[in-house]
This record gives sequence, C-alpha cells and structure tokens, in this order.
Amino acid sequence: MKSLFKAFFWGMTISFLGTLPIGTMNVFTMQIAIQENMADAYYFAAGAMLVEIIYVRISIVAIDWILKRQKFMQYMEWATFMIIVILAIGSFMAAVKGNASDKNVFLDNHMNRFLLGMVLGAINPVQIPFWFGWSTVLLTKKVLEPKPSFYNIYVIGIGIGTMLGKTIFIVGGAWLIGKITNAQQYINWVIGGIFSLTALLQLIKILSSKGIASKMKKVKAE
Repeated sequence: MKSLFKAFFWGMTISFLGTLPIGTMNVFTMQIAIQENMADAYYFAAGAMLVEIIYVRISIVAIDWILKRQKFMQYMEWATFMIIVILAIGSFMAAVKGNASDKNVFLDNHMNRFLLGMVLGAINPVQIPFWFGWSTVLLTKKVLEPKPSFYNIYVIGIGIGTMLGKTIFIVGGAWLIGKITNAQQYINWVIGGIFSLTALLQLIKILSSKGIASKMKKVKAE
C-alpha cells in the first residue's frame, strides 16, 4: 500500500508542477474562466486532463510502438504550431473589435467545453515526451512498478495534480482580472500576446531540433 501511495504521490506532484508553466491549454482554461464561467473552465480542464492520462496510460505499455511513429509526431508539432498562430490571430482580431466578450475562433462556439478540452488536448502532444521521461525515471527508481495497479494509481495521481494546477489558472486568473480596473477590455490583447510568444517558442523548438520528435529519438536511443 505504501508503494502504491508513492506512485500516486509522485504522479500527482510531477503533474501539478508540470502544469504550472503558462502554455496553450492553461491560457485556454484561464480565458474560459474569465470570459465564460469557472464551471465551463473546469469542464474544459477535465476534458484535457482525461486525454492526458489516457496518453500516459497508453505510453507506459506501448512505448516501442509510439516511438516508431516519430514522423506522425512531427506533423502534430506543425499542426500545434498552426493552431497556436490561429489562436493568436483570433485573439488580436477580437481585441481590435474592442468587445471584451469576443473570443478567438476555437472558443467562439457552443461546443461542450469538456469535449472541446478533449479535442484540443488530443492535438497537443507536448505531454508525451514529458511523461516518457518521468515514467522512465520512476520505473528505474522502482517508484513505479510494471503492474496494472501501479499504472492505474499513477495516472489517477496525474489527473488530480493536473486539476490542482489548472485551478490556479482558473481561480487566480479570474481573481486577477476582477482586481484590475478595466482589465476585461485588454484580456484579448494579453491572450493574443501569450499565444504569439508560445507560437514563437514552438517554432524555435521545431527548427532547432528540440521538438517532440527529436526528444522521442533520444528516448529511443536510450
């Protein structure tokens, strides 16, 4: 039981800390909390989290199969880059209109936010090499054992850690906007800027061979 708790604890801790840096999904979550409501933001975060733990659960038992699909991951990287660019453009266009309630193209719809979180989470492969690395370390350190019970409690911890991290963006973002006078009218400019920076970093990673496909090659070599 103690060993299972360690697997749960490390999964939760790594996931929580890994969720804290500002990224595409975190910005999305925060934007939904600000421009819609906190409940929809949690639905969106839960959908993305579900996809993440499915990715992790599959990757643990199918590492060899996934590593052979490096070309597919390269396509996913470029697709992610293009989506972020569209998000930046959409946010700037909404900002130019001057209406704080205007949203970018991916949020300006009536799609269930849980399903939207799943869709966007599925095409955001950043978590794959991240969890490849950590799962390998935990298996090497005997914290994670090659047993279904360990894998299951591990991904449960990851899911909880992810939601705790998302909560900071949901609650913190909404609180911050509420404290800043006239902040709503600038939210699309800020979000557009964050997406632009994220797109630039994504492009640099791809072109400098530091992207996901390159990381997968290193994992395979090891």
